[in-house]
Amino acid sequence: MHPLKRTARIAGFLYLLVVLAGPFILMYVPSKLYVPGDATATAHNILAHESLYRAHIVISIVTELLFFGAVLALYQLLKGVNRNLAVLMVLLILIDMPLAFMGVANQVAALTFLKDPGFLGVFDQAQRNALATMLVNFDQEGLLVSEVFWGLWLFPLGILVYRSGFIPRLIGVWLVINGLAYLVISLTGLLSPEHLNAVFSAAKPILFGEVALMLWLLIVGVRQSSPSSPTGPWS
Repeated sequence: MHPLKRTARIAGFLYLLVVLAGPFILMYVPSKLYVPGDATATAHNILAHESLYRAHIVISIVTELLFFGAVLALYQLLKGVNRNLAVLMVLLILIDMPLAFMGVANQVAALTFLKDPGFLGVFDQAQRNALATMLVNFDQEGLLVSEVFWGLWLFPLGILVYRSGFIPRLIGVWLVINGLAYLVISLTGLLSPEHLNAVFSAAKPILFGEVALMLWLLIVGVRQSSPSSPTGPWS
């Protein structure tokens, strides 16, 4: 197998694992455990489904590492197109990773608040519930900040894909639009949160650019023909 195709398949496979874990991390567990505005109900759900909560923590850590592995594979795949853009792509993800791991640390701390009073015995149960829920909310609200970087890293990635010659240019354009969508969602959540759900629903079809790239890399890999000379505004 050609080295580029092998690298593409590795990137696609790692990306697939991240995509499969995404709904569990971002939708299923939050909808199952977190009750907005009700600290007592949230605390009760976490303790009643502790195994699910701990699985969420572990899978979040593993998924973040798998995602970084996919990014490194994409770097190896695309650095020949433009090394500076490839480095920028990796740096934007490296900036976001501490935010992601801080969110996981908040989830671990929330469980400690609920299960092991220890020196927290000075707080009553209702106060510990509120503190734990506050930490969980930090993690959830932190997604709005992470979405800035989820959007920004797609700009260099989209340009690299567009210029590569061995991945369809349409996917590169889609990735850039996908990045813009993430920025709009993030800014809406930060500036006008009452409109966040409507904006997110409208942007959903745009957010599959990464899935399109993942499927292409996994199924096709790269085109066998030599990359064509880039033309147009992104060349």
